[in-house]
Amino acid sequence: MGNAGIRAFTTLVYLFMFAPIAVVVLLSFNSAQFGSFPIEGFSLKWFEELFNNAAIVRAFQTSLWLAIVTAIVSTTFGILASIALVRYDFPGKSWINTLLVAPVLIPETVLGVGLLLFMLWLSQPRSLPVLMLGHILISLPYVVLVVQARLVGIRRVYEEAALSLGANRIQTFFAITFPLLMPAIFAGLLFAFTISFDNITATIFWRPPGTETVPTQIYGMLRNSISPEINALGTVMIVITVGIPLLAGALARYFARAKP
Repeated sequence: MGNAGIRAFTTLVYLFMFAPIAVVVLLSFNSAQFGSFPIEGFSLKWFEELFNNAAIVRAFQTSLWLAIVTAIVSTTFGILASIALVRYDFPGKSWINTLLVAPVLIPETVLGVGLLLFMLWLSQPRSLPVLMLGHILISLPYVVLVVQARLVGIRRVYEEAALSLGANRIQTFFAITFPLLMPAIFAGLLFAFTISFDNITATIFWRPPGTETVPTQIYGMLRNSISPEINALGTVMIVITVGIPLLAGALARYFARAKP
């Protein structure tokens, strides 16, 4: 297969991957009651119906609150864990590092069932704290990996210079290490937000009865009927889950250029 064949095959793969997304976005602006082609006309009424739907708004608020808390907690613990694993040596360091990264390697279904069975063994009913704990468990490894990769590239001489000039370790962290880690911190924060906001596989196992997130709300709506509101909701999800990682990458590049 020549270069032209490889390019054609690559184009077909990308079309196969992104054509369904494009169809959802196009149909979300279709004025017809039933999604079909050709599109009858351009309309924003399904977005208006979407935001007038109390169940969807409630699910969106739950997902947003859950993702924000998950991102903050995951980033905080991810920074602390990364500094401990990169800058210090202690017994069991490799095991702790493997344990933190393990959720990335384990299928979410296995994680979901495992945590659910563990909670049942503890006689702990499904609740929002359990759901949040599960999201943190899934998001934390990504923050650790991103921050560790950045921290390895930061020379210790900058921190040692600050310490030699009389700064304590906390002052050194906020004056030297934290600004240099800023690209990874922003990227990890936004990636953790996206992972939590978009998660459905594990959320199905952990969410308490009567609580819906946006992905589980979409899943429930698809089981009952195919409403044009689903296309509008899908478009909103696409904008959020695609836009935030792009924003994370742009911010990471900006801070990388801004810092020496």
